Amino acid sequence: MYKVDEYFGKYSDEGKALIDRAMSIAEEKLKDRLRENGHPFFEHPLNVAKIVCDEIGLQAECVAAVFLHEAGRFDEMKQHLSGFPRDVAAMVEGLDKIAAVKPKDTRLEAENYKKLIVSYSRDPRVTVIKLADRLEIMRNLGMFPKASRERKNLETLFLYIPLAHQLGLYNMKSEMEDIYFRYADPEQYRAITNKLKATEKDRQKLMIQFIEPLKQKLSDEGIKYKLKVRTKTAWSIYNKMRKQKVPFEGVYDVFAIRFIIDCPPDPDTEKALCWKVFGYVTEEYEQDTNRLRDWLTLPKPNGYESLHITVRNRDGAYIEVQIRTKRMDETAESGLASHWSYKGISHEATLDTWLKSVRNILEHPAETSSGYEDDLPTPPENEIFVFTPSGELRKLAAGATVLDFAFDIHSNLGIKCTGGKVNGKAVSIREKLNTGDIVEILSSKNQKPSADWLNIVVSSKAKSKIKQKLAEVEFAKADEGKELLNRKMKNWKIDLSDDMLASLMKKYQHKTLRSFYAAIGEGEIDLFELRDRIQEDETAAKAPEEVKVKTSLGERDKGDDILVLNARNVRGMDYKMAKCCNPVFGDDVFGFVSRLDGIKIHRMSCPNAARLMEQYPYRIQKVRWSDNPSTSNFQVTLRIAAAHEPSVINEIMDVVGSFRSAMRGFNVVDNPRTGGYDITLKLAVPGNLELDKVLSQIRALRNVEKANRS
Repeated sequence: MYKVDEYFGKYSDEGKALIDRAMSIAEEKLKDRLRENGHPFFEHPLNVAKIVCDEIGLQAECVAAVFLHEAGRFDEMKQHLSGFPRDVAAMVEGLDKIAAVKPKDTRLEAENYKKLIVSYSRDPRVTVIKLADRLEIMRNLGMFPKASRERKNLETLFLYIPLAHQLGLYNMKSEMEDIYFRYADPEQYRAITNKLKATEKDRQKLMIQFIEPLKQKLSDEGIKYKLKVRTKTAWSIYNKMRKQKVPFEGVYDVFAIRFIIDCPPDPDTEKALCWKVFGYVTEEYEQDTNRLRDWLTLPKPNGYESLHITVRNRDGAYIEVQIRTKRMDETAESGLASHWSYKGISHEATLDTWLKSVRNILEHPAETSSGYEDDLPTPPENEIFVFTPSGELRKLAAGATVLDFAFDIHSNLGIKCTGGKVNGKAVSIREKLNTGDIVEILSSKNQKPSADWLNIVVSSKAKSKIKQKLAEVEFAKADEGKELLNRKMKNWKIDLSDDMLASLMKKYQHKTLRSFYAAIGEGEIDLFELRDRIQEDETAAKAPEEVKVKTSLGERDKGDDILVLNARNVRGMDYKMAKCCNPVFGDDVFGFVSRLDGIKIHRMSCPNAARLMEQYPYRIQKVRWSDNPSTSNFQVTLRIAAAHEPSVINEIMDVVGSFRSAMRGFNVVDNPRTGGYDITLKLAVPGNLELDKVLSQIRALRNVEKANRS
């Protein structure tokens, strides 16, 4: 029988009573269970609870949640949870969900699984408890079979060590790193740890030499401090050796000398003393200004405060120096429990503040902000995580449907999808999914996509594949329609010219020849009606329409920008810049002879170029720009994808204003899929050289993800 006072005596009587109830349930449920080493399984939740209590400093509710979660791993627990506080039951539920996650390949899916853990951790304490659970497993890793040991080791490296680092639980992170290294590469681990032991006296000697010139100055100022040598973990040293391609001796920041200043926990006093010590150190030793890290002025989001500098002593050796107060050091080393030793600082207020920062860090892992607000905003839920029946995890955008999931698995499965089963229940392709759902896809070889599917899916992959398949169907129908039309025209002895085709497309309201032919193939256009229209047009036809004439090429205005080369029967034709690609001076271009608008100038990279050249080779004309264009500016449109940062709009405008370009339009919309901005920018530029400069500078902006010419 385990005694609560023996392990968790620090809590109030109410807290100990809560833990005692949870412990009793766990003891009863786990009494016949053994661990891999033959010891009672109850050792595991007890050890985790001690880490939660002593090393992280969470509340009694968290300790109770540990015991209840472990008890429920082998038995139904809902009836036992009814008598516990709501937040305890919620934490147990989150821990149960995380425990059910079985990563298949942690190396490939680490970021997704990390996000899944966070999504299950509505209460941020769940993630912290899970880290404590993993630390206990790593401390006993040797008891597990080899395959299980290797899987847990990889999970720890890719999932839990990064999480511990993000949350500022550095002691926990360092311990897990070294345990990982010890099992992953025993030989390298032994080599580095043995060298650390062999050079320990040298580090102590260097510390004594370092402080000697500073002792008197610090004493005269009345600064009380303690020096500590902080040695890097074996894993951290090994990583430096690999990245810098140097031996152990080549890693010059193997250790750091840490000043721990003893002073009252007053922010202004603490900062003033730290900077005063900084001044004395940099007076005595040469500072490497590139390696200054000021986490006093702007603490890390997880609350870490310290001043890091690198100096060189008289022998030319580089030494990393860390300057912090006793409170800062205990916060960094021991977590929350350190706060509670200071009179006047509330347990719960300190804990709540830290847990708010944990919530923020978990939901904004890439955030670089150095602080956090009292009331953190709830971030948008833009991702969900669902499983295949075999347990494979898939990440989808929020609002994703069964059809999205099918396309995410494989395009062919998406095309043939007829519905699915979500958590064993049959649903349609429109069913929206939620995190944690287990999804099975139902399919049929006779299934075909429709245009309506584009309104069902939210992922770009699914939309792209559906459009592609619809286009393939349209192509096939277009081939049928073209063959049918040509056969009928031949039977009726009608010579169908390109001009007639263009006129018919306009009358039947089709923008492309492919859709026109497809409508014939589908039977939407009656060929006898079409024949009657052609005959009516021929009857009503008059003399050929005159082509608008400007001047002959021989009498070309000096202001013309385009020269037409090797043209036959097109002398004097006007020209226009094609709106589909908006050429600017200097672009690689060609001319296309149209029936009504003279020569249209297209960029070689125009989306329509291949079609025009293939279908109308006899209308293509070589053109080139004149040496000195008369047109002062050309219109161009840019499409920009940017992060959701208000400053990016001003940054883009500043770039445009710094070149010979003028803004003609600026439109910004939120992209719900990416969470960023979609920006349409219309410019007037003198030529492609100036345009390239503008594009290059916009792409270089930190918050711009991509920028392209439309």
